[in-house]
Amino acid sequence: MTEHWVCGSNGRSYINHCELHRDACITQTKIHAEHKGHCPEKPTKTDVSPIVCFLSDRDWLRERVIQWIQEEVESDNLASNVSSANDLLQKYFKAYDNGDSELDSKEFLSFLKHNETALNLTYSNTLETNLLLRSLCVDALIELSDENADWKLSLTEFINCLTPTYHPYERKCALEDEVFEDGAETQMECNKCVCACGNWVCTALTCTGEHHVEEDVKEGEEEEMTEEEWSKRVAELSTLQVDSQH
Repeated sequence: MTEHWVCGSNGRSYINHCELHRDACITQTKIHAEHKGHCPEKPTKTDVSPIVCFLSDRDWLRERVIQWIQEEVESDNLASNVSSANDLLQKYFKAYDNGDSELDSKEFLSFLKHNETALNLTYSNTLETNLLLRSLCVDALIELSDENADWKLSLTEFINCLTPTYHPYERKCALEDEVFEDGAETQMECNKCVCACGNWVCTALTCTGEHHVEEDVKEGEEEEMTEEEWSKRVAELSTLQVDSQH
């Protein structure tokens, strides 16, 4: 088969015009030649990284909340009859609990929003990423002291989470009998995965393989088809396409 590479309007490279039209016929889509030669290479999807809350992010947020609670206890001690950080945390727990005696991630986020100015919750320049990262770090905080793994915190678990002396076992990521530290990266097909707070977090890209051109020219057949032969070939392919749908 003679090589006269062309770049199709679908971003795929074809060995010649015939293969381009053949693909258009089989897929029943309109494809035209953009220019001669191969299509320019697109950036690989593996360059995309997932948004994650690392241990450093989680611990930073936790330290900010602990500091905020301590400052409130010291400033409002006499006015609110709150004598300790535990008392204040119990007060907030009751304020944001919906009545089931547990705080979920949504309620925890509402608790943080109560004084986000003092917490200085700034992770990035974009509001969307900021809120997403904050939510991910709240999940990481819940997981930190969630002893029964129900993704909710009882009053005891909530107080433990925000007590400076509480130091749970730091989880790491496992893969094929190996242990990886926070921030480690691996690859799953076209998706990048990052170890964050003991969990592998991956992007969710649709992985499409490279376009492979099938060589359909039989031995002894002419490399370039005439217009009449091409029309006949298109008709045959169209028939095959219709038959395959039944």
